Amino acid sequence: MNRIYCTSLVEYKRRETIEVKIGAVPMGAHHPIRVQSMTTVDTMDTLGSVEQCIRMIEAGCEYIRITAPSIKEAENLRHIKAELRRRGYNAPLVADIHFTPNAAEVAARIVEKVRINPGNYADKKKFEVIEYNDETYQAELDRIRERFVPLIRICKEHGTAMRIGTNHGSLSDRILSRYGDTPLGMVESALEFLRICEDEQYYNVVISMKASNTQVMVQAYRLLVQKLEEEGLKPYPLHLGVTEAGEAEDGRIKSAVGIGTLLEDGLGDTVRVSLTEAPEAEVPVAKALIDRYTYRAEKARSIKPICNIPIDPFQYHRRETAEIENVGALNVPRVLADLSQLRDIQYADLKSVGHLYSMLLDKFNMNDLGADYIYTGDRPINFMLPNGLKEIINYVPWQLVEDQEHRHPLLTAKQYLEATQLHPKLNFVETDIDGISSDLLEHLKNDPTVVLVLYTSNEHAMPELRKCFFRLMNNDVSTPAIIKRSYGALTPDEVQLYASTDVGGLLIDGLGDGIMLGTELLPAQEKVAWLNTIEKLNNLSFGILQAARTRMSKTEYISCPSCGRTLFDLQETTAMIRKRTDHLKGVKIGIMGCIVNGPGEMADADYGYVGVGKDKIALYRGQTVVKKSVPADRAVDELIELIREDARWIEPVQLEA
Repeated sequence: MNRIYCTSLVEYKRRETIEVKIGAVPMGAHHPIRVQSMTTVDTMDTLGSVEQCIRMIEAGCEYIRITAPSIKEAENLRHIKAELRRRGYNAPLVADIHFTPNAAEVAARIVEKVRINPGNYADKKKFEVIEYNDETYQAELDRIRERFVPLIRICKEHGTAMRIGTNHGSLSDRILSRYGDTPLGMVESALEFLRICEDEQYYNVVISMKASNTQVMVQAYRLLVQKLEEEGLKPYPLHLGVTEAGEAEDGRIKSAVGIGTLLEDGLGDTVRVSLTEAPEAEVPVAKALIDRYTYRAEKARSIKPICNIPIDPFQYHRRETAEIENVGALNVPRVLADLSQLRDIQYADLKSVGHLYSMLLDKFNMNDLGADYIYTGDRPINFMLPNGLKEIINYVPWQLVEDQEHRHPLLTAKQYLEATQLHPKLNFVETDIDGISSDLLEHLKNDPTVVLVLYTSNEHAMPELRKCFFRLMNNDVSTPAIIKRSYGALTPDEVQLYASTDVGGLLIDGLGDGIMLGTELLPAQEKVAWLNTIEKLNNLSFGILQAARTRMSKTEYISCPSCGRTLFDLQETTAMIRKRTDHLKGVKIGIMGCIVNGPGEMADADYGYVGVGKDKIALYRGQTVVKKSVPADRAVDELIELIREDARWIEPVQLEA
């Protein structure tokens, strides 16, 4: 398969693009990857918008996007811009347009860039399946051209840039009818508009392929780059973002999985992290993701090229592996928790990995984030573990323990090749790329008891681990493999983002049967600090698996980041809904501030909570509205009743302490 989208799957090299002029801050070409965010204040509140823009700029935001849902908001961009310039702030402004071409045409005369959504710029979504032949489809394209060309010509006249921003959840009925709800449909939605731009010799264009589903998002961006090259279109810069990522830890993990995977591919010229928080809180997350690649080539160890790429980067297929106990094959990816730094592990310590011991009842309860295995290094646990939790210890002490059956050894590749004694059912073999020798590969082919633990110390962590998997696949080795990453002197926020990228990017490509995260603390660090770190890494492991869509262990919230269209306090409402529903394992709830973002943007949600007016909420089952204009003070109860009607509601349970 041709894979033009990426220069190399094992080396970092940023994709070469044309330059797009956006005010005084150009994008693409040799320019650094830019940071942007979007205001949440009502666009008609001029001073409020200006003050928020200033906070965003001072946090490091380089482009400011402001919603313009109608002509009056588009006109008011003139006053916002004038006041910012009067105060000495020159960051380019971007008008966000949905449904209203006339507002786009006004805004394009005022701001430095307009963003249009090809799914609703010239179409109104009715959720209809329409049969087209080539002639009727071309007639639709002619209609789009007639509606779109005036904006292009205004942009050319005023030197205004444009983003053609496809969203997975708001594809037009026309696109859905012909291409389906697919990455290809997303790409074609943008290309229809882009071809018109090129016909008009207008090239000041940026493109995005946003989705709340990280697998779909990554595949769509890759396919877009491939299609641009195949059609001979210009290499336009890319705006990266996971739409409606959510809040707090989950939002950051999900953003890093999607955005980080593409940055690893060398794709991306500007980044927006969409969090249900104040926009200035998005900026440090975007900067942290971008900064990792500033000196990547200088800091990383080079990796030899790969001749045969055994995966399809445009479609998810999990690597086929053997089933070793509960690892590999159709089993969900497993979580291995590293407790090797703890001394004298007690019952209560297992709470940090999701197994809570009740002294009163003398029993364990496991929550939804209960680790599958714990690694204790050279110090085996001296008490019986709860059902469902298994222990891994280093090979030498394992040989000396009495109860070898209920513990599993971790061996180096060298120890494994020389071993005379192994566990009869499950052995873990840890290796990096240098240890995957032809001798090891031959042993693995004939041993149905091994699970590999793959690790790397290379700054090119994800590409080198990817090459480990490719080597296994190209040698027809079906041994399951756990992805291990350990981080040194990094902040907890950096560990969160880096691990989400390194591991999440592999999982999105179907690589990996589990995850094991570790970090370092000072040797004198107290036990309580270690337990806190272990708990965070355990929760992070489950969060990455969920964000990559490979193991659903908790409720997922697809919540928009708020903007001037929002009809209620999104942060407060999201927190309220989360408090009532966060025990519903695997249920996906969309929380959208206005009808522009819903139902389209919550395409993956099982249920939707959408603002439709002041203190009025519409509730959705999938993309179908089932309750209209519900008073806001009753809406959460009504949402729960809807879930109950579908027999998906369970009462929250308080675990015994």
